[in-house]
Amino acid sequence: MTNIALPDTAVAELARRLYEAEKSRTPIRQISLQHPEMTIEDAYAVQRELVRLKVAGGAVVRGRKIGLTSKVMQRAVSITEPDYGALLDDMFFDDGGTVPAGRFIRPRIEVELAFVLGDPLSGPGVTLYDVLRAAEYVTPAIEILDARVQMADPETGHLRTIVDTICDNAADAGIVLGGRVARPMDVDLRWVAALLLRNGSIEDSGVAASVLGHPANGVAWLANRLAPHGVSLQAGEVILAGSFTAPVFADPGDTFVADYGPMGTVSIHFENEAPRD
Repeated sequence: MTNIALPDTAVAELARRLYEAEKSRTPIRQISLQHPEMTIEDAYAVQRELVRLKVAGGAVVRGRKIGLTSKVMQRAVSITEPDYGALLDDMFFDDGGTVPAGRFIRPRIEVELAFVLGDPLSGPGVTLYDVLRAAEYVTPAIEILDARVQMADPETGHLRTIVDTICDNAADAGIVLGGRVARPMDVDLRWVAALLLRNGSIEDSGVAASVLGHPANGVAWLANRLAPHGVSLQAGEVILAGSFTAPVFADPGDTFVADYGPMGTVSIHFENEAPRD
């Protein structure tokens, strides 16, 4: 691969520190400040090593997530394409379930559609229509984000950059699937809309067309983006196609409901922090 600036030793060390940060729930200093020379490909190399460490520790890859799919978010972090991360088995929570206290550092919630593949997708050249043919069904989802890298540097106020987020598995932390399962040809996915409610109050709303014009475009982009690494999207994998609401912080005791109208609802509750002695 081109555009690699970091040596393998640095990649391995950064992945190890991120792995430990998630376990200890203590974010590390921004990688972009430590390695200003880091490229996007460097960041994905760190992410791949981080996922390898998790798999070596017993985790199982169950899919992928796509982030930064809206033009507004891309401009905010000075990139021109989305990013991606891996979904692992310990990230899946039951619809209506509870997130244990202390599981995450500073979680946030987003609303999106999840594609569950019935057939594999291998780039390059994957199109929206290939995705619609390959997907067995689409279902509403909530994504839980978390940051194992400091979002703002306490000394300078510097905000994390795209390389920080990519290294950190695209800030992926949790996923909740629920609502009505639909075949992708039976619904005009562009017009799927949702309300995001926190404790009964609407925090945000959106429509799926804001994800690259059609949420299946995100899945096609991902299949093509992974192709140079010899990676394909496999049958049975869950692919989070990208959020169509802004991220909302979750506090202990909060309950979130994503109301997709005709496609039903999906919800998650965050347990209150245990009382201190």
